[in-house]
Amino acid sequence: MGTWKIRLTGGEPTVRPDFIDIAKTVSSIPGIRRVAFTTNGYKLPERAQGYYDAGLRAINVSIDSLDPRKFHEITGHDRLDEVVDGVAAALEAGFESVKVNTVLLKGLNDDELDGFLDFVANRPVSLRFIELMQTGDNLEYFRKHHIPATVIRNKLALRGWTLQERGEGAGPAVEYAHPDYAGRIGLIAPYAKDFCATCNRLRVSARGALHLCLFGAGGYDLRPLLQDDAQKEELQDKIMNLMQYKRSSHFLHDGNTGTRQHLASIGG
Repeated sequence: MGTWKIRLTGGEPTVRPDFIDIAKTVSSIPGIRRVAFTTNGYKLPERAQGYYDAGLRAINVSIDSLDPRKFHEITGHDRLDEVVDGVAAALEAGFESVKVNTVLLKGLNDDELDGFLDFVANRPVSLRFIELMQTGDNLEYFRKHHIPATVIRNKLALRGWTLQERGEGAGPAVEYAHPDYAGRIGLIAPYAKDFCATCNRLRVSARGALHLCLFGAGGYDLRPLLQDDAQKEELQDKIMNLMQYKRSSHFLHDGNTGTRQHLASIGG
């Protein structure tokens, strides 16, 4: 139906014992040109090559701080060195795209821009600052730590970073480049004007529910149409009909987070 990029996400997708089998299955589907996944980087140094061999070609690794103490405070784990080594292992394995996800947190990591810029100076990775999003269970945390991505954008502009054109199949990030740096900096700003205008994403949960928006009111059950190959045409019709209900915007500005209690439940 035109989809050529698939992302496997979680929670943490690699905790599934059949993760490699799933990756191999998806990457072998005719027409699928890129299979990506998002991970916390657990045991990535020793697993990166196996992930690549399974057909995975793009990886997003979560690193919310390059300060070991802050990394431990944010994640609850003292694994920063392991995760950074995992990024290097992914590059060495041959991944076509290596991205680092950093949730921008006021009072925790918003003073680390210099360190993050140093991180991409000699690494061909895209480090993306993601605005903290309000969900059903984090209102107090959101109010305490949310900071708009424009703060980073303005600092990048002063340092000579320039906005890049969006590539084919690009996700929600806008990317900036600098001639003196091997990597790029991306910004994912869901509270920015027209953020949803270029949304090209659909999500299917592990239970077979189609989610039209990360912050939608709920999913549409596709499982009854996933039982037999003979249902393919009916399944396609169902998906196309549901696309009519994909809204032009979320309503986070109004404090409306839909039914999303936390992003781990849908792989945000």
